[in-house]
Amino acid sequence: MNLTLNRKVRDVRQCLQGTWSASCFFFFFSSLSRSEHAHERAEQLLAHCSNQSHLHQTQGFMLTRALDKDDILLARFIYSSASLGFPSYAYSIFIYNHRPSIYLYNNLIWALSSYNPTRAISLFNAIRLLGMRPDSYSFPYVLKAVVSSSALHLGQQIHCQAILSGFSTHPSVLTSLIHMYSSCVHVSSARKLFDAATTKQVSLWNAMLAGYAKVGDMSNARNLFECMPAKDRDVVSWTALISGYTHTHNPHEAITLFRTMLLHNVQPDTIAILAVLSACADLGALQLGDWIHSYIEKHKLRKIVSLCNSLIDMYAKSGDICKARQLFDNMARKSVITWTTMIAGLALHGLGKEALEVFSCMEKAGVKPNEVTFIAILSACSHVGMVELSRHYFTCMRSKYGIEPKIEHYGCMVDLLGRGGYLEEAKELVRVMPSEANAAVWGSLLAASSRYGDAVLAAEALYHLSVLEPQNCGNYSLLSNTYAALGRWKEAGMVRKVMRDMHVEKLAGVSFIEVNNTVYEFIAGDKLNIKFVDICHVLQSINGQLKMIDQNT
Repeated sequence: MNLTLNRKVRDVRQCLQGTWSASCFFFFFSSLSRSEHAHERAEQLLAHCSNQSHLHQTQGFMLTRALDKDDILLARFIYSSASLGFPSYAYSIFIYNHRPSIYLYNNLIWALSSYNPTRAISLFNAIRLLGMRPDSYSFPYVLKAVVSSSALHLGQQIHCQAILSGFSTHPSVLTSLIHMYSSCVHVSSARKLFDAATTKQVSLWNAMLAGYAKVGDMSNARNLFECMPAKDRDVVSWTALISGYTHTHNPHEAITLFRTMLLHNVQPDTIAILAVLSACADLGALQLGDWIHSYIEKHKLRKIVSLCNSLIDMYAKSGDICKARQLFDNMARKSVITWTTMIAGLALHGLGKEALEVFSCMEKAGVKPNEVTFIAILSACSHVGMVELSRHYFTCMRSKYGIEPKIEHYGCMVDLLGRGGYLEEAKELVRVMPSEANAAVWGSLLAASSRYGDAVLAAEALYHLSVLEPQNCGNYSLLSNTYAALGRWKEAGMVRKVMRDMHVEKLAGVSFIEVNNTVYEFIAGDKLNIKFVDICHVLQSINGQLKMIDQNT
């Protein structure tokens, strides 16, 4: 019951004691009814706000009825403003309140924690200056702001304040502290807090798991997961580990863990599905990806844009570009990532013209491309050999869209020019690059010079690669093959000798195949594979059949 209603109850008592007239009594109850109705109406308006115009109208409704004095309603207004992406508007409402409470401060700190973390931290510091005390909500909200600004020293100061205030062992505060230290790459401090906790709730386990996964320490993450009580492992726990394996480029483990999670009757949420779809894309596991798509349809999971984007990416990378395009065409709302993913997928399949047509539609739709979009576009140009068009897009990046080309864009152009035989132009582009060329750029130049027999440029490229990638056998092989193709056998032999002297070993070839929803990995020369004998028998059988076909033809 708020203060306004308390005052009205007091006035009712006065009326019953005879201090009010009968007419005043009836007027009061009618105004009370109108006041309660206005309060409900304001709540309904806030629930249906979807843009800034709605917020302005709701604020006008509240101001004309003095509802801006109600802390709960005002806090909800601040929350709605921030949720719709107008944190500055929320702050402007707050500063005109002459009697802010800790409740309002907490809501505004939360609202600004992601958009303006510096101001959020300043508001937290102002709480004590105004004679108030931060509570169990204040600390998690301000620690979220610390994570957004990656300010470890501020997080440590707030940790000290939490200890002095007696909230350092509060479950939500402790969980936020572990998340803060992990996000600021100080996992050892997070683990100390975790180990010192007398009662470990599920949220605490999940925060520590996510902390290890975030820094790529999957060994400790897995050990902690195994130590976690089985009854406490929820979808968040499993997802933290699956996401960690995906981000550390270990898709096999991610997919295996996802299957284990299903066997434990844990229903995956959208985040878990996003993680495993990424793993499927890395491995080209089309059958599993298709099953996940069916799972989404069967369980009627909400098809948010990011989920559709992941499905498009998975289908494109797993070989089913038609299914990817079908999904893309059926999407009602497309983000810049959606368009970029489709362009990159078409380019990957060598459909450069189709990719550029999609980009043209993207421009007509008024969607502004980003840096990644232009990488996909230049890649599409490369696949169809459109050198002149690639020059146009490379120039448009800066002139039309204000995007400064990065080393990845220069790398695409060097590769494209090299494929087209414009070696001098490619070499000049490397020279004028704003940053030092990386291994990918010099590798493209080496491949191009090898293709067109430019031994001098190939030698120069290898010189730089020997510093950047001293153990990459492919670079030495390319130069040796270039010399051999030109009949310069002595130089070719010298390159091979350098490889032997530097102990540069040729990497074994690796291939993947998906059978019955399981991805198998094959490494050239791997005789330790338990299926090695069976594989040899199958290969002999295939060779025999091929020979019979040759004889018959």
